[in-house]
Amino acid sequence: MLIDEELTLKKLETFLAFMRTGNLGRAAVELATSAVSVHRAIHSLESALRCPLFKHEGRQLIPLESAYVLEKKARQLIQDAEQMVRQTREAAGFYAERFRLGALYSLTVKTVPKLVMGLKLRRSELNIDLTLGSNVDLLQRLKNHELEAILVSLDESVSDPACEQLPLFSDDIFLAVPIDSPFAEQAEVDLADLADSTFITLTQGFATHRDGARVFQQAGFEPKVAMQVNDIFTLLSMVSSGVGFALLPGRIAAVYENRVRLIALKPQYRLQQHIGVVFLKAREREPNLLALLAECRMYSLER
Repeated sequence: MLIDEELTLKKLETFLAFMRTGNLGRAAVELATSAVSVHRAIHSLESALRCPLFKHEGRQLIPLESAYVLEKKARQLIQDAEQMVRQTREAAGFYAERFRLGALYSLTVKTVPKLVMGLKLRRSELNIDLTLGSNVDLLQRLKNHELEAILVSLDESVSDPACEQLPLFSDDIFLAVPIDSPFAEQAEVDLADLADSTFITLTQGFATHRDGARVFQQAGFEPKVAMQVNDIFTLLSMVSSGVGFALLPGRIAAVYENRVRLIALKPQYRLQQHIGVVFLKAREREPNLLALLAECRMYSLER
């Protein structure tokens, strides 16, 4: 049996509103429409079903037995349709009770815990999965719908027409040295003086690797790289052990503070990272994402 194209879920929702309220005017108010539109939808349903649903007594519509049968079945149909939509969107990561957040390793010192705590206060039922990685890796995961949002350095590596960005804060790049280094007590350092020193860097794809390369280029030398690592905490451990120096953002100052010093660079070498949240434009109205963005705006105002 073919279903008439005039039989729509929207019209069934209008019919159910009328059955609940028993009045065209009250149903119209509930649906934010006009009484004429409600009456038209009901008449259209009768045409689609090819049977009457109401009898007219003056200006009143009195439900027939057919209306009560339709009411029961339509209510179940609407519930099934809502469940279908919810489960489909959850399978795609939308409206789920799980929020998948990506972030740079360095942002787990202060930024990520602060935002996660705020997000949990706004949506206590939310389970948050945290994925750590580089700018390049996290953007790819975002575009593959493996993450709902990412906290990264806002640069050309995450510039994508399918994405929106919300800035959070800016962070200076410093020279990281062991606490017993001759440079540890200096207020600032001329990076050119370290041309013969050994450095440790993050691997390519990380924003700090790229920014470090720019600073070295400004200083006029190619660094002697002892090793490359995949996370900033391993890098800090290597610096504290005296393996080499590193260029790192100021946000990690609290990590290894008794073993590593961050020294400001001379003005001609100074560079800032701009940190923010990136998300897909297609998901900008998702409740979980909106809650995170609200928390991010609060965070940026407090800094």
